[in-house]
Amino acid sequence: MADVDIVDAPTARVHHPADLVGLTLSVLGIAAVLLLSVYAQGTTEGLQEDVQGFDTLLRRILFLPVAVLEGLITLVAPVAVLTELALRRLPRQAFEAIGAAVAGTLLALLTAWLVTTFGSDDLRLALSVISRGQRVVTIPALLVGTVALLTAAGARSRRRTLPASWNLLWIGLGVALVTGLVSLPGALLTVLLGRLTGLAVRYVSGVQSERAYGPALVAGVQRAGFQPARLVRVQDVASDLPQQDSVARDLAATVALTRTSDHRVYAMTTSQGKRLDVVVLDGDRQVVGLLTRLWRSLRLRGLEGRGVVSLRQAAERTALVSHAAYAAGVCTPQLLGIAESDDSMLLVQDHARDAVPLSALPVEALTDDLLEAVWAQLRTAHAAGVAHRSLTADVVLVDVTGRACPRRDGHRHGSQSVALLTGWESGDVACSDLARRIDVSQLLALLAVRVGAERAVASATRVLPDADLATIGPLLQAIALPPTTREEVRRHRGLLQEVREALLARLPEADVQPERLVRFGARTVVTISLAIAAAIVVLTTIQIDEITAAFERAEPWWAGVAFLLGVVAFLGGAMALVAFAPVRLPLWRTTLVQAAAAFISLLAPAGVGPAAFNLRYLARRGVSYPLAVASVGLTQLSQFVTTIALLLVLSLVSVEGSALQQLPPTTVLLALLIVIATLAAALVVPQVRVWAVRRLGPVWRQTWPRLVQMLGQPKRFALAVAGNLVVTLSYLGAFWASLQAFGQSLSLIDLALIYLVANAAGAVVPSPGGLGTVELALTAALTSVGGISAGVAASVVFLFRALTFWGRIPLGWVAMRVLQRRGDL
Repeated sequence: MADVDIVDAPTARVHHPADLVGLTLSVLGIAAVLLLSVYAQGTTEGLQEDVQGFDTLLRRILFLPVAVLEGLITLVAPVAVLTELALRRLPRQAFEAIGAAVAGTLLALLTAWLVTTFGSDDLRLALSVISRGQRVVTIPALLVGTVALLTAAGARSRRRTLPASWNLLWIGLGVALVTGLVSLPGALLTVLLGRLTGLAVRYVSGVQSERAYGPALVAGVQRAGFQPARLVRVQDVASDLPQQDSVARDLAATVALTRTSDHRVYAMTTSQGKRLDVVVLDGDRQVVGLLTRLWRSLRLRGLEGRGVVSLRQAAERTALVSHAAYAAGVCTPQLLGIAESDDSMLLVQDHARDAVPLSALPVEALTDDLLEAVWAQLRTAHAAGVAHRSLTADVVLVDVTGRACPRRDGHRHGSQSVALLTGWESGDVACSDLARRIDVSQLLALLAVRVGAERAVASATRVLPDADLATIGPLLQAIALPPTTREEVRRHRGLLQEVREALLARLPEADVQPERLVRFGARTVVTISLAIAAAIVVLTTIQIDEITAAFERAEPWWAGVAFLLGVVAFLGGAMALVAFAPVRLPLWRTTLVQAAAAFISLLAPAGVGPAAFNLRYLARRGVSYPLAVASVGLTQLSQFVTTIALLLVLSLVSVEGSALQQLPPTTVLLALLIVIATLAAALVVPQVRVWAVRRLGPVWRQTWPRLVQMLGQPKRFALAVAGNLVVTLSYLGAFWASLQAFGQSLSLIDLALIYLVANAAGAVVPSPGGLGTVELALTAALTSVGGISAGVAASVVFLFRALTFWGRIPLGWVAMRVLQRRGDL
């Protein structure tokens, strides 16, 4: 160690991500215990009675009173742990543990006071025990402080006294629970409050790093089979070296390696003068990586590779993939050794001499031969079943001298430049076809950022077979790219679309329609939250007894009428699409498409599911994408216009006796004028006008030519109008039948006004099928405009939506299966 020159950043206390995760879980656990104490009181009391059934047996076994035993535990365990910390010369950690114990004791006392003063009767009862003839909220403060102290003292594996102290604590807490000194929720809160306090102290103050530094780092390198003479930390330190330093003169590839991950990287010079790189994986960083991979695997469909749990698994996986790539003939630094030291794993590998990352090369240096060499490396890896999964401009290196990859034969392509691939931490062996497609799409995107879509696609077609390129179009999305490439693509708006167009130009049979790669996003979370909130509002404002009575008096055969009318709407939608389609469509099969859209509406916002299905259906029928978009857009526009026209006609012929008659004409006129004035004022603002043109301009340009064609075909136009009327009148009829089922009736204009306006208002919120929002809007409209009681209105809406939304989903699933077997979707 004395002969090794170590140039490293000074060690500092680290804020361990695992402590933050544990703190968050403790908060969630406390919330869960409080909720269960109130809403599952019978269960907790039953468990508590079962446990306390051992009270008599336990008192016979114990030779000390329970209170004395608790006092001994809260004295012996802390003293033993603090003594060990003092002997290990860790005074700061000892004082932090004492502080955590004091804070935990005060937090327990505060929690007990808050529950006693402000808690509900159920909560106080759940956390109370009988003491001296009366119930007292009990959270053992000394035990909470002991838990906080043991938590702040460190991990059980790092302190000899901690395992025995924790075991003693569990025994004491169990005895207190059995003998009735604390309730079951109180015992759980004791542990959670202590953990919360101890972890908070650890995270805020930081903990002594247990990573391999200094002598531990040197010892790890020696265990890997090398004798280091010099170790230089690349990130944050190597930049301060003088330019004449041998390490500073050749750092480009090693610095790029630090940008591909958050691992520590060292430039090592051995005692024999050989230059190597040491990648250090630290255990405290594994939590962040694990949570990131878990989130991506939950949110994305198949884009995340195999997960790893421990630090050793991560190092072994990196070593396996790197060795497999090297053995397959890929130009990559050879892995030479692996070792463990403290809470770190060390990977020793060859240094890519004189190589520079692709991100550091100017555009003029990216020749066609170099691009082909990069594609050749990826082809070699894929041929051996090795996928990279995280191709960025920093893991693609270029060696202009040919010294970084000694076995460059077959990779030069007439040029002296050689391409290398590094950074295999996220890679796979025995990879799937999806992993290969992801690699190709990532490399194509990062090359397109630098040389343009045309050259990037052209270079790929000269090296890869057409079959590999024909299937990557659906994956050319920002979400499928590594973060650095994603940011570069966002700075070049429209680049991915240019790549898709270049692919189609060279491979007309290629599929470039984007796949849905995200299971859920921010919009999905918002819509689900809004639906839940709307359901809570509805359930808390209606009378359940009134709903039950309404269903008991309901006439069931009207439900059958409403369901049949809801099914007829499929036929109307099919008629409109057949009329506007530029090709001949069979009416029955088109009706099945509308039925299948009912199944998808469970997952997509209102109106989006049918539009997507119609687009897919027309595309499968050979209609070009722009023309299909125009036809579907015109179908939706005609539905909107027909609905408004129907509403105006009904208002003219059916005002007599309706709720509208109760409104003064000046009020109606004033409302219309306010709406018109608001729209006109909004359009005066340039930003609003630009937004409206940007949103409506493409739709108008797509639909106008198709509309002109339709006006010259009156039969088709009449069929479209008839289909739209069938859709609207079917839903109105189903709504009317739902009202009749509960003995309620409204005038035709009121019925249309309530349904169309409330349905449109509910559909503004992009929840799947308008769930929650449509129900709330219809119930409010029936109550306010129709004058129906809240309980009956909720019953009508529940029946209507059950028949026209939920009841049609099984039919939609069957229709979708039939269409998939026939190849129409």
